[in-house]
Amino acid sequence: MRIGVVFPQTEIGPDPDAIRAYATAVQDLGFRHILAYEHVVGADPEHYAGWTGPYDVRTQFHEPMVLFGYLAAFTSLELVNGILVLPQRQTVLAAKQAAEVDILTRGRYRLGVGVGWNPVEYEALGQEFSLRGRRIEQQIELLRRLWTEPVVNYVGAFDRITAAGLAPQPVQRPIPIWMGADSPPAFRRAGRLADGWFPQMPPGPRLIDAKGIVDDAAREAGRDPDRIGMEGRISYGPRGSIGVVEEAAEWERMGATHVCINTMGAGLGGVDDHIAALTAVSTHIRRLARAPG
Repeated sequence: MRIGVVFPQTEIGPDPDAIRAYATAVQDLGFRHILAYEHVVGADPEHYAGWTGPYDVRTQFHEPMVLFGYLAAFTSLELVNGILVLPQRQTVLAAKQAAEVDILTRGRYRLGVGVGWNPVEYEALGQEFSLRGRRIEQQIELLRRLWTEPVVNYVGAFDRITAAGLAPQPVQRPIPIWMGADSPPAFRRAGRLADGWFPQMPPGPRLIDAKGIVDDAAREAGRDPDRIGMEGRISYGPRGSIGVVEEAAEWERMGATHVCINTMGAGLGGVDDHIAALTAVSTHIRRLARAPG
């Protein structure tokens, strides 16, 4: 099981030196990948009465593709979007940016995608929130074509390409596409289309049911469900590294191929506190990690 970390960007701030210190420490501690969330803009809760979203206009998010270009310059970690809100982005531009990250990381990249939850963000980016499910399915097809075909002709409901292609193309052809999933339609979409998925739930009965839906959808699409990866997410909490290790073992029993450890929301301070928490975890968790493959 490959063990990585969630980049705690909402808490360590915008300082490039802090980002470098964090990523370097993650690599030195033996973690395998960094996963980054994304939001392009945040909503002002004073304007939206009853706002309940987990993030707002004050929450700091780095643009992940630019961030990954920076990280690729000084680490050999796998970089992972977890997730990129694909339907609010231009498909061809997202394909180009992903290809560039794949090149800069020498193929150590996974593109996690999802439909998101914030209609305010969709409006700001000029996309229709209600069409996001339909759009992402067409986008995934088109991304894979752009990464594997030198010249693409495509006419769909949301995109049109006439005799055009990307150069240079990525190292991985195609780049692995993983999907965030928190509902039966998203579980089925992951089973039909994705190389892997990010369950938005802890190990337990709901995950068993969700994985069953993913696996059934894969079989119906003529795919082998055992070839679809699954990455769990573990929140660092009051029980510290012991709690993380116990939950990682649960994820391993559930068949996870990857897990990532999230130190955000644990009441930690700046970058040094996040690194200290991961240092404590790393001393206990190595036995769960398989050899590099």
